[in-house]
Amino acid sequence: MQNNGVKWLIVVGSGLGLAAIPPPAGVAPGAWTLLAIFIATIVGSIVQPLPGSAMVFLGVVALAISKAVPIERALSGYADKYVWLVLAAFFISRAMIKTGLGHRIALIFIRLIGRKTIGLGYSLVLTDFILASFVPSTGARSGGIILPIARSVTETYDSRPEDGTEGRLGTFLMTMLYQCEVVLCATFLTGQASNVIIRNLTAENSGIDLNYSIWFVSAIVPSIISLTVVPLLIYRLFPPEVRETPNAVAFAHRELERLGRLARGEKILLVVFAAVVSLWITTIWHQIDSTVIALAGIGILLVTQVLTWRDLIDESPAWEVFIWYGGLVMMATELGRTNIPSKFAGGVASATGGLSWPLALVVLALVFFYAHYAFASITAHVMAMFVPFLLVTAAIGAPAGLTVLVLAYFANLSAGLTHYGTTPAPVYFGLGYVTQRRWWTAGFVASVVNIVIWGVVGPIWWKALGWW
Repeated sequence: MQNNGVKWLIVVGSGLGLAAIPPPAGVAPGAWTLLAIFIATIVGSIVQPLPGSAMVFLGVVALAISKAVPIERALSGYADKYVWLVLAAFFISRAMIKTGLGHRIALIFIRLIGRKTIGLGYSLVLTDFILASFVPSTGARSGGIILPIARSVTETYDSRPEDGTEGRLGTFLMTMLYQCEVVLCATFLTGQASNVIIRNLTAENSGIDLNYSIWFVSAIVPSIISLTVVPLLIYRLFPPEVRETPNAVAFAHRELERLGRLARGEKILLVVFAAVVSLWITTIWHQIDSTVIALAGIGILLVTQVLTWRDLIDESPAWEVFIWYGGLVMMATELGRTNIPSKFAGGVASATGGLSWPLALVVLALVFFYAHYAFASITAHVMAMFVPFLLVTAAIGAPAGLTVLVLAYFANLSAGLTHYGTTPAPVYFGLGYVTQRRWWTAGFVASVVNIVIWGVVGPIWWKALGWW
């Protein structure tokens, strides 16, 4: 309780402190109030005296009470189609866990390539790759599917943190899975929920639509390289004592035999999954909106009773995301209507005026990336820094297509730095297989590798695609 009281003082103080400062010349008082409430909401999302969704709800209420934003516009974020896209995708992830299809996919990959330790790691990453193509909940992917299997396998080899045997297999496996998780977050628009906000902010501030297919095609080459190199890097940093894992293959065989043939629900979900992802990728040809496709998929799962209405109502993580996404989308939209971001961009651009745009972009991108040490979520990082940095890079003359992709992917990759970088981080770290020192060491080394891959190979690939 005392700790929460301190957190409340931080949150309220951040908002009141800014609101009490007279706005700079050219900034309307209403816009200054909006910025104060926005900053307090972001700070609240970081220190969390209440859950993040509750903090955003309070921010929406504060905007309406202060009349900084009319109530109709304050609630407009909940009508945003991309917010509903994320909600629908969370419901699909519920079906993946309920039917057991995700579990089965992981076991199949382990049976195929899990005989060696590095192959076991790659098999779980491949599973996560498939799931990330339409499941934006990193918590559902990691906590509901990947992590339980990984933990079962490590315990099969008597690798447990409580008796000092974590180095046999667990340290390597948990570190590698999380570092690959952030790469997968960057690979798909559905890689993690905040990517939809990035798409919104990009469209509003640059006119570029990072739809599902553009996001994926742009990411796939650097992603494959990262997903190949990073596991090998972690393997060298934290070499496991167990180098071969035939027991994992035997475990997968036993589990698959126990599961038996595909159940009716799994078959229907598999067809829906294939149809939804295929339609998302080919949107440019059929012009059906991505949200319509996702909602239609949920409709099929309801009609076929793969999901029940109670399943949807009980999916509290989905509704929490709906509340805070809708509020944050609205705040970002309203803030973009003011001249505050452009004033900030102009000031930073003048400070880097002596640099060529490529060098200035490198400096800004690195600052943007390593600023994630100060954030406990990708969403908070994006909401606080994405638009200002996007405007700054535009002001220095950097190509819009290049900067949008760099910032979008760096926002995700930077979450690998710490044990609190995004939702799955505390889950993996909390198991105790990896010390904080090792976690941060692996995070920093992986960050350097990812920056080189996505900052060098990425722009070359995007140039070949004609994005800039």
